[in-house]
Amino acid sequence: MRSPKALITVGTLIAIMAVTGCASVPLDFPKTATSALSNTGDTPIARSSVTWRAADPGRNGFYPLVQGLDAFGARLVLMDRAERSIDAQYFLMKPDAAGLVFAGKLMQAADRGVRVRFLLDDIFTSVDDEALMILNEHPNIELRIFNPISRKGLPALNYVGNFKIANRRMHNKSFTVDNQVTVVGGRNIAEEYFQLDTTGEFVDFDMLGAGPVVKDISASFDIYWNHELAVPLEVLYGRRDVEKLAARRSKVEAAMQDSGETIYGKAIHTELMQEIFGGDVDPYFAEARTIFDDPQKLLEKVSPDHQIVATAIADVLSNAEEEIIIYTPYFIPGQAGMELIEKVRAKGVRVVLVTNSLASNNHTPVHSAYSRYRKRLLQAGVELYEARANAAQVISEDGSKELQQLTLHTKGIIIDGRYTFVGSLNLDPRSIDINTEMGVLIDSRDLGSLLAEDSGMRIANIAYRLKLDDRNRIRWHAIIDGQEVVETKEPLTSGWRRFQAWFLKIAPEKQL
Repeated sequence: MRSPKALITVGTLIAIMAVTGCASVPLDFPKTATSALSNTGDTPIARSSVTWRAADPGRNGFYPLVQGLDAFGARLVLMDRAERSIDAQYFLMKPDAAGLVFAGKLMQAADRGVRVRFLLDDIFTSVDDEALMILNEHPNIELRIFNPISRKGLPALNYVGNFKIANRRMHNKSFTVDNQVTVVGGRNIAEEYFQLDTTGEFVDFDMLGAGPVVKDISASFDIYWNHELAVPLEVLYGRRDVEKLAARRSKVEAAMQDSGETIYGKAIHTELMQEIFGGDVDPYFAEARTIFDDPQKLLEKVSPDHQIVATAIADVLSNAEEEIIIYTPYFIPGQAGMELIEKVRAKGVRVVLVTNSLASNNHTPVHSAYSRYRKRLLQAGVELYEARANAAQVISEDGSKELQQLTLHTKGIIIDGRYTFVGSLNLDPRSIDINTEMGVLIDSRDLGSLLAEDSGMRIANIAYRLKLDDRNRIRWHAIIDGQEVVETKEPLTSGWRRFQAWFLKIAPEKQL
């Protein structure tokens, strides 16, 4: 029997957890609504955009950013050339070299008088509030946190105590300069997305765009920026110790400089960056449609009316006539998704699906749920591929090749070699039902055919193809170093990892 003292202690802990677990952020604070600047047609970036699209100035110009260093370089060059505004919207940012360089370039742009609006989701952003406040203190930078967790008490308890709201996240990603040029895709602001992490690589994909579509992306940004869930950072930070912030800023700026010189030079001097910003690469001209969920989705019970991005993509897939190529790091189709795939396969449409293997997936419960659907996908005739965790190769300074941990993070769909969707959408319940998403649907046979052709070569280099043997067992096939390899169990995994994947099938699929 527990002593009265022990019971009092337990009761006190429960009371503390109850109080801190229910702490939430008030949303009735004053803030100024702002919108994308429209007087930017005379900026250097606007003139460059017009020159780049001179052959077809009325349409959009796009160029794919496949390599991480190119994607980082594009953002850095655009920040260097910004004259009026930068609008950045991301799911997460880390305090690593990529985050430091990115923040440093934002501050340099702000020093030149550029207005910076930076919108970050809260949960997986690991930069602390004080470091973000250094940015926010700049008179030309405003930073807002989307759907933040209360800073009072323990964050984990606040998350659990407000689970219905806190579990709903803004997953959107866009980067727009002078309301003239934009970068959209799957990358967040962290080393692993830009080939800067020496321990692994997230294979990802972005699109550089200019033209009428930019105004639509800016309109999407404005809706989120002015939404009630977008909380000014100073509301969360609470205290404002000017001397402490100034001291911290000096340290951060020194770290930015240390990280920045080498990384900045490498990123902006890639061959592709030199060609694009030197005017030596022609864009792919196309009509395009910006698709985004309403942020109100996070505050209401989800219905088909809220699944704007997922519904739009499902409609395009339903109308496919020849081929669908899907890249998605996390794939949990559910019954509705499987029926859609089986429907298009019944029409004779080729379906190629590339996702993560157990070894390459950074979310084991997601793989556990996805694995339930593999045999049904194969039986429907889907060409199913899973990324090889050891397929990432880097060239070291001495010229030798080194293998890195590879994780597929690309979110892209190519339909009939004509339509290309690029954005933040994963094909899982979290993206469809829980989070908000955005992306661009591009109508270009030239671009779609290029990406479809490139996919054939790329998939063979980074993935296993799954097939059923004559006893209906899954086998993993690949050509590695010129040799055919057939694996009979989840490749490159330990028995413990496979046990975890089996056990985590108990996780609720609708939350993954």
